[in-house]
Order: sequence, then C-alpha cells, then structure tokens
Amino acid sequence: YGTRERVLVLGRVLEADESDTAVSGGSRLRNLRAAITRIESDALPHARVRVAIGGAVDEAREITADDEGFFREWIGSRDPLPEGGWVPVHLELAPSSHTHPAPTPSLAHCLIPPVGAAFGVISDMDDTVLQSNVASLLKAARLVLLENAQTRLPFPGVAAFYRALQAGTSLTGPNPIFYVSKSPWNLYDVIAQFLEKQEIPLGPIILRDWDLVPERATKDFKTREIEEIFATYPDLPFILVGDTTQKDPEIYREVMRAFPGRVLAVYIRNVDAPGERSLAVRKLAEEAAAEGATLILADDTLGMARHAAEQGWIHPDALAGIGTDKREDEGTQGGKV
Repeated sequence: YGTRERVLVLGRVLEADESDTAVSGGSRLRNLRAAITRIESDALPHARVRVAIGGAVDEAREITADDEGFFREWIGSRDPLPEGGWVPVHLELAPSSHTHPAPTPSLAHCLIPPVGAAFGVISDMDDTVLQSNVASLLKAARLVLLENAQTRLPFPGVAAFYRALQAGTSLTGPNPIFYVSKSPWNLYDVIAQFLEKQEIPLGPIILRDWDLVPERATKDFKTREIEEIFATYPDLPFILVGDTTQKDPEIYREVMRAFPGRVLAVYIRNVDAPGERSLAVRKLAEEAAAEGATLILADDTLGMARHAAEQGWIHPDALAGIGTDKREDEGTQGGKV
C-alpha cells in the first residue's frame, strides 16, 4: 500500500516450489502436501531485488532481503502515482544475487486509496473473516493442513458486509480495506486465493514472520503495523474489525488511545459467547464508551452491519443483501456460525 508519493513493498525471496493449485475437490492428502511445501519453503538470504513501481523499469530500485529472505522498504516515486486503485509493482532478482538461470520475475500490486475515501477498514483475518478455530490448536492445525483456499469457509455474511463497507455511501471512491493478521507469510497465497474465491474485497495483506511466536511479539507486530497504516493516511478515519479469540480488542483499544478521534468504531466478533472472554471484552467496551469511543461486541455479521448502517457508513439498502448472504452461507455450512 502507499500514497501518490511512495509505496511500502513487502515480500520474501524463496526457492521455487511445486505447490499444487488449490481445487475444491482436492483430497486431504493433496492439501497436506501443499501445506508442508509452504511450511518448508527455502528462503534465499540477502538476495538483492530490483523493484520498479508503476512500470517505470528504468527507475528500478534495488533492495536487499534479510537473512530469512524477507524485504520491507518504503520506495519513493519520481512522478505522482495514480490514486484510487492498484499500481503495478515489478520485482526481479538482481543478476548477481542468484545462481539459478532466469529466475521468475513477479508482479505485485500496491493500493493507493482515493483522496476522497470516507474511511478505511483494518480487519483481522482468522476467526474474523476466515473460520480458523484458533482457540483450539488441534482444530486450527487441521484446517491449515487439510483444507485449502477453495474449501476454507468465511463467517456468514462477511463478503457482503465488507463489500458494503468498501462501497460506503458517498461517490468519492472505494474505501480501502487492509488485512493485518498474525498468520505467517507462508499462508499468503491461501488467504489471497480465499478472498478472491469468496468475493471478499481485496486489500493489502500484512502477515508476520513465523518466528514471532511469543504472544507479546505478535501483539506488538499488529499494533506496529496498524499504527503505520494510520500514520500513512493521517486524514483518514478507520473502522477496526476483529474477534474475541486473540488480543484484537486490547490491540484496538491501544490504537484508539494512540489516535484519538481517528477510530470510528471497533467491531469485535463474539466467538466465545457467553464465556469469560466475552465478559472481559464487554468491560473494554464500557471503558471505551466512557471515553467517547465505540467498541461493539457483535454475535454475528448482521449485528455489525446494522450499526454501520445506523451510523451512515454503509447504505441501508445493503442490509438486505448482507442478510441474504448470511443465510446462504449458513445453509452452505450446515448451521449458524
């Protein structure tokens, strides 16, 4: 993502693999093989990558990956980039940074939100958009290892709700959506394909290094990435969406305090109702309300959507479509989630 003046480029240099393409009828064994391939991906440490923004190949800039093959750098543009859409980013290995002939170049895309966007959305992924069961290690592992982007399930109504948030109620351009998740970069292709399959609006997907295992490190990662998005668009307010299974409520509460007046609302999916976790989040909601902020603990997507419509952030007519989408998803999934 970025602005008309500069963009943030994130990536990783890996040895080419033979990952299977996800198919809806793929066997669990095939999915398991693909998952193992992702987990065992071999990085190219300290590889040098040439990056060209917007097709300006003659202005390519060279950046160096770290010892795990990751690279992350803000790159300025000589000419203003077009706003309100995706700008192509061309990446290729510098000739002297690899031993294999003709490495495969990559084409990425960078989101430049329109200046007139009413707000942005920052969303978690696991158990907010994508059913992941992260509260249960065994169930979560089963989904990661034995399912794929074509068979993973969204929470009912999410696709229609996020489309409504992206559309908003004004004619000033689509509202940008960012996905910030503690899932590892190894699952990037699964998440991107899942969003496309479910017709959930695409947006920058920001994941973490798998080595960031401690909870504190994960929390710091999400807070840091969200704060950088806020700093990149200082005039843009945001809606934050998460769930009760991890630390989203606490992280978003910190963001509220760090950027007073910038958070329109926090929507938290109540995955734990009526457990102790939901009670703790309700207390956070009361604290936020006492400070003039809004944190909504919702049992389903429609609860979030109704509040957003009341506030004028989505068109009231979108509620019918969200309700229909939710019922269809529940029918496909065999019951309410």
